[in-house]
Amino acid sequence: MANWVVDNLENTLDTWNTKFDEMWSLLTTSPKDFKGGRIWDVIVDINGALEAIGLGLLVLFFVIGVVKTCGSFAEIKRPEHAFRLFIRFAVAKIVVTYGMDLMLSLFKIAQGIISSIMTTSGVSQSAGATLPDEMKTAIEDCGFFESIPLWAVTLIGGLFVTVLAFIMILTVYGRFFKIYMYTAMAPIPLSTFAGEPTQSVGKSFLKSYCAVLLEGGVIVLACVIFSVYASSPPEVDTSLEAVSMVWKYIGELVFNLLVLVGAVKMSDRIIHEMMGL
Repeated sequence: MANWVVDNLENTLDTWNTKFDEMWSLLTTSPKDFKGGRIWDVIVDINGALEAIGLGLLVLFFVIGVVKTCGSFAEIKRPEHAFRLFIRFAVAKIVVTYGMDLMLSLFKIAQGIISSIMTTSGVSQSAGATLPDEMKTAIEDCGFFESIPLWAVTLIGGLFVTVLAFIMILTVYGRFFKIYMYTAMAPIPLSTFAGEPTQSVGKSFLKSYCAVLLEGGVIVLACVIFSVYASSPPEVDTSLEAVSMVWKYIGELVFNLLVLVGAVKMSDRIIHEMMGL
């Protein structure tokens, strides 16, 4: 049973390391390259189909804007007012037509921020959590009956670490899928720039999209801070019994991982507070 306890702990740490590396990879992956680009191809097709609808809404929002902002037809005939309306319509048309290019440009800027944080911090990948040799020896020296409480402690601790690993990676996947959703639906909210009364919808859309992109920077910062904070693994007190030693080690490990997962989960809230959303 002692060997099973060691194997279970090592498998748990391997699960965490795998999910951490997967998260790090996702943060540096372009939507075009994710899963071989198959999802991106579908998103591009949806965006193209909605572009036609967006252009139709563009005209509708423009007319609504003209009606609400102009007191009379004579006011529209004034050269300066007509020119302003023309510029608004032209800019809105460009934003809808080239919305995909705009969103990709914003994504590249966000990726540049993420890369700069990684380069400056010197943290490029997970250091990987490993089981100390002292703990392995202490566990392997335990008899059958002594291993029973170790088995329970290991099972509970392994469950906590595995759950935290999946919560963390699901948060990062959630950000990635939000980028796809924003890109696919972009022509609809961007068409609202055609009318002055509705332009707030388009502004809110772009601010929200930028917030989703910048979440990646906050997540990377959380990982960098965590790497410095937990640069040394939890200490192993060899003077304790094996059960107490494992329990203390797992407790410190779970606390450290809770700090990271909590920071990753709060990334959207932090960005919303920064941008006043």
